[in-house]
This record gives sequence, C-alpha cells and structure tokens, in this order.
Amino acid sequence: MEKDLKTNPPCDDNCPVRASLTLLGGKWTLMILFQINDGVMRYGELKRAVTGISEKMLIQELNMLVENNLVSKKVYPEIPPKVEYTLTDLGLKTLPIVDKLAEFGLDNLIKKSRYKNANIK
Repeated sequence: MEKDLKTNPPCDDNCPVRASLTLLGGKWTLMILFQINDGVMRYGELKRAVTGISEKMLIQELNMLVENNLVSKKVYPEIPPKVEYTLTDLGLKTLPIVDKLAEFGLDNLIKKSRYKNANIK
C-alpha cells in the first residue's frame, strides 16, 4: 500500500517559510512583538519587559521591525525624547503566531514542571 506523501517545495529564495523566518527569526523579534501586542509601548517599557536584551540589540531589533513594516515608531518632539511603538497591520497579523508559540511554551513548561515534580516525589 502506497502512502500519500506531502511534497513541499524546496526552501529556496521563494520559500514562504524562509520569507517568514527572515522577518520573524531574530532571537528577540517575537518577544518584542509579544510585548507590544495590540497596545502602545515606549522604549523604556520594552527594555524592562524584554529581560536580558541589551540596549544595542533592542534598538537594532526595533529598527529592523520598523524597516520591515511590522512596527510603527512615533517620535514626539519633546525633551527628553518620547518614542512610542505600535504594531502595524502586518505586525498584528503575527499575533496569532506569537499566541500559538506562547500556548505551546506554556503547555510544555507545565508538562515539564509536572514531570520534574513526579520524579522528585
């Protein structure tokens, strides 16, 4: 009996997975999108919310997200400078992906915790 095998195109420059990873594959990218979510966040709030990221990396990631039209940046002409970040329409389309990853992580963190607790008892 022959199985129906799903054939996928090669992961070349036209690959949709590669295109998605180019936009979303940074170490901090999804965490930043997760924090901004459907709200408005200032730089300092993001710095506190994404623990472990350096200022240099946060600035680079935010610039990349703005450049790729996932995040919009609004700068107010004030001193000290006030900068707000929000997700664009394209950025909002990533939220179901981020939510699924959060759900997967939560499910597996809970299972991992239960597994550890079961072995300790």
